[in-house]
Amino acid sequence: MPKKVCLLNDSFPPAIDGVANAVVNYARIIQGGLGSAVVAVPEYPDVVDDYPFPVLRYRSVDTTKLVGYRAGYPFSVRTLEALKEAGPDIIHSHCPVMSNAMARTLREQMDVPMVFTYHTKFDIDIRNAISGQILQQAAIKLLADNISAADEVWVVSRGAGENLRGLGYEGGYVVMENGVDFPRGRVPEAEVQALREEWGIAPETPVYLFVGRMMWYKGIRIILDALAALKAQRKPFRMLLVGDGMERREMEDAVKELNLTDVCTFTGAERDRQRLRAYFCMADLFLFPSTFDTNGIVVREAAACGLASALITGSCAAEGVTDGVDAFLMEENAASLTALLERVGQDRGLLRAVGQGAMDRLYLSWEDSVRRAWERYGVVEENYRRGLSGRNLEWSDELYNVMSDLCEGIELARDLRSVHRRRRQQRRRRWEERG
Repeated sequence: MPKKVCLLNDSFPPAIDGVANAVVNYARIIQGGLGSAVVAVPEYPDVVDDYPFPVLRYRSVDTTKLVGYRAGYPFSVRTLEALKEAGPDIIHSHCPVMSNAMARTLREQMDVPMVFTYHTKFDIDIRNAISGQILQQAAIKLLADNISAADEVWVVSRGAGENLRGLGYEGGYVVMENGVDFPRGRVPEAEVQALREEWGIAPETPVYLFVGRMMWYKGIRIILDALAALKAQRKPFRMLLVGDGMERREMEDAVKELNLTDVCTFTGAERDRQRLRAYFCMADLFLFPSTFDTNGIVVREAAACGLASALITGSCAAEGVTDGVDAFLMEENAASLTALLERVGQDRGLLRAVGQGAMDRLYLSWEDSVRRAWERYGVVEENYRRGLSGRNLEWSDELYNVMSDLCEGIELARDLRSVHRRRRQQRRRRWEERG
């Protein structure tokens, strides 16, 4: 069993997304009694890392407008040296881009196994970020090769594994579901009432909720079109969209065009976890018509609070649910969501019963999730020692070593140049003082 784990990811607070949340909770729980953890992530301006585990920040460039978070420089010699000094027994990367590059370089230098978790449908992100089919295919091929270099690959759902196969990945994988950091149960009713008063929502008004990044591929167009149809029928409701993202402005414009400004509210990102729990507890139904998400942590967060979700049949978020028992299933279109809201939106007894089913059947704590991962780390270590790694040896492994050596030389030359510059400045000051 490992004693120390190195966790790497391209997104980390202050960036907010499901993967950043996963890394924080892996590190928190490991450090809290299983062993020890060190986290390596890109630097952010003026950030203060107040965590019960060490966080190493390395140089980055601002790519938030392109992908939503900063891109790190994976060959930072100082960071690699600091990680080697920390002495991890296993490396766990959560992003197949820059974090995987650093993870592979560190593995070659330390001779310890590397695990990779596939959280996100990166083919969609690539097609959004890169123009031209040839370039997209080349980027996807590089991504699959980078993932294949891991000693073991984990996925957060069966659907995520099938998406990974679609990228060209041919190796094996282990399903390792993410948990949530919410406790099971509701917040005090006073907190719910305070939130209702803040947003001017009467107790009898049904509340629908979305929590997540404001990106169209989350199914938000389906939500808005369904609500427009519902409003046309004079059905009472309020819709709260909690989160932020690059396409929020477009969504706000769409709300105006659909004449929904009086019933739809964009609250912005919510970093207070207790207050976010209150949003889930105030809502009558969580709307999550996303086929992009591979796991849907927010669905489990809703379940923790006894809130049922409306999900797309066959989506990753709907894996393992039963319609009308612990969730409501729909087709991937606005008409289906409209029909669902017409059928159950006013039936609070049914909504509460299915919400309780979600709490009983879908809830998974991060403590249970990470303990399972910790046990699996031991299997990965043993397989690595016995030469049974699932790693696909890539020609690029040697390239990473060469790049690391080259960057080390460049940083050394830069340091020497800085030393010579300081010495020249000191000599010049002494000459000036002597007159």
